[in-house]
Amino acid sequence: MNFLITGVAGFLGAALARRLVREGHQVRGLDDLSTGDPNRVPPEVLFTRGDVNDRPKLWTLLHDIDCVYHLAARVSVPESVLYPREYNQVNVGGTVTLMEAIRDVGVRRVIFVSSGAVYGHQPTQPLREDMLPNPGSPYAVSKLAAEHYVHTIGRRWGVETVALRVFNAYGPHQPLPPAYPPVVANFLYQAVRGGTLVIHGDGTQTRDFVYVDDVVQALVAAATAPGVAYQTINVGSGVETAVRDLAERIVALTGRRAQIIHNPRGQSGVPRMRADLTKARRLLRYEPRFSLEAGLQATLEQDSRFHMPAPVPQQAL
Repeated sequence: MNFLITGVAGFLGAALARRLVREGHQVRGLDDLSTGDPNRVPPEVLFTRGDVNDRPKLWTLLHDIDCVYHLAARVSVPESVLYPREYNQVNVGGTVTLMEAIRDVGVRRVIFVSSGAVYGHQPTQPLREDMLPNPGSPYAVSKLAAEHYVHTIGRRWGVETVALRVFNAYGPHQPLPPAYPPVVANFLYQAVRGGTLVIHGDGTQTRDFVYVDDVVQALVAAATAPGVAYQTINVGSGVETAVRDLAERIVALTGRRAQIIHNPRGQSGVPRMRADLTKARRLLRYEPRFSLEAGLQATLEQDSRFHMPAPVPQQAL
């Protein structure tokens, strides 16, 4: 098949591109490199640097494409609180521009990568796709709005659309920006250096941490699965993990003398998150293969940032 991946130089986009290339597909990629790294993109990918709001460029890239994966987005919840206009421009405006171009060219299927953040605070767990969303940040609002645009435009013009609500993805080579780094990568980085793991709040807040290969499995399945048009589907591990338990597991796994401290004034977000995977299992035959322990171990082994030399024992005088 012929694929276009927007946001191909990002964490998930590059992982997806590597998988599609290994399977023998033709892959084109688009990324403005505002946060992406071109070194992540496999050399077999026909890469174009550009903006997802550039409709003429999209027209060119979309010719002969069977399926589009739309991952281009700004993704930091705290940053979105400070810059909601920019998040609306990229996450919503960029999605609408892409859907217009897809309509014009005539692509068969679009896979939109949304977020579990759209659920916000909910009275019960696990989180099901039929729950009323309660977005608690401009980022979550932008993802929810983009979902509606994707499905609405798709229905109007006969484009099959699928929205995958990905929960807390992690894995090797996940970016570590200096501001608002993702929790798993940040904890691993601090732990292997014997540093400090800072937990915001009391650490009882839970998240559904899903390994990147499992997310890619769902993305690949969504491209060809029957009966998924205009569906919104959770992609997670289906397991609820408290942030303080995550920190303790990482410290134990690395074997370093890292310190865990709490910032009681830090923003800890919603109290609980766990994906209901019933729909993913039924429509995508999706089954997570990596436990949290296996995913953390694989991340340590495959990411050179976490390869630290063994401590040298002090010589007796």
